Amino acid sequence: MSNPQKPGPQAQRLADMLRVDHAGEYGAVAIYRGQRAVFDKLPHKARMAALLQEMEDGEAHHLSTFDQLLADRKVRPTLLAPIWNAAGFGLGAVTALMGEKSAMACTAAVEDVIEKHYGEQVEELAEKEPELAATVKQFREDELGHKHTAEDEGAHQAPFYRLLSGAIKIGCRTAIKLAEKV
Repeated sequence: MSNPQKPGPQAQRLADMLRVDHAGEYGAVAIYRGQRAVFDKLPHKARMAALLQEMEDGEAHHLSTFDQLLADRKVRPTLLAPIWNAAGFGLGAVTALMGEKSAMACTAAVEDVIEKHYGEQVEELAEKEPELAATVKQFREDELGHKHTAEDEGAHQAPFYRLLSGAIKIGCRTAIKLAEKV
């Protein structure tokens, strides 16, 4: 009976990064779906629903890219995907029910954590994986665009913004740590 070899630390680190990034994009799509589940039903919120659909489409593109990277590099996705789906959808729906500014506060908080996370990865990958670093860098720019859109849409004026934003950021950082290993 052969014992499968464990990947080296560098390969394991890359697998952990890809798993986390895939999980994050999966969660982001779920958040936007939750928000749109509320705003799509309200004709007077059609502009917001369209804006959320546009941002969700960007996240879906990122997710598709990470789906392919996981397959190409034989990295398993997080086992927590069902939880991310439910939690993301729930977070999206709850923040949308709180209003447009709260939905945008959610986007701004999530994107703030993710763009910093991607920035760290770009630096780490630059020499060893330049093509992947370029992809992550582009996705980071997309996330910054979403964050700026959310801020322009009044994220900072959401009721209890600091509390809401802080809680969401803690949740994102916790999800990153969990997705690395599980």
